[in-house]
Amino acid sequence: MSEDDINTEEYPTEIHDYLAAFEKSLGSVDEMLKTMMSVSRSELLQKLDPLEQAKLDLVSVYALNSMFWVYLATQGINPKEHPVKQELERIRTYMNKVKEIADKKKASKLNKGAACRFVRNALWEPKAENEHTSKTPAKEKKRK
Repeated sequence: MSEDDINTEEYPTEIHDYLAAFEKSLGSVDEMLKTMMSVSRSELLQKLDPLEQAKLDLVSVYALNSMFWVYLATQGINPKEHPVKQELERIRTYMNKVKEIADKKKASKLNKGAACRFVRNALWEPKAENEHTSKTPAKEKKRK
């Protein structure tokens, strides 16, 4: 919208800042979509591992449904009473599942062999009488 368009339209002046922010947000979404659409989907998916592909698909479908939510609101339809609400909740559920998988992937792995050695060496074991006498004490370092 240009400044002239804004002046010719009649709307309450209190919402001018909201409309300007909305227009700026739409411009940002448009730029992101142009960037995303500039690369073919198959080419993009070849560069990503399966987990990243799932994230990309979920973000794409969530963004699309969110834009439909906004469209419904601009048409005077309550999106909370529309099936798009359940779809957004379903997508959020899958996003949480993917996040859990990603978190598990990042979690440290337990090396069972090293843990067993650590515990075995940390525990005190009584030594047999003959083992104690056969070993000579370690020589102390000389101090200068």
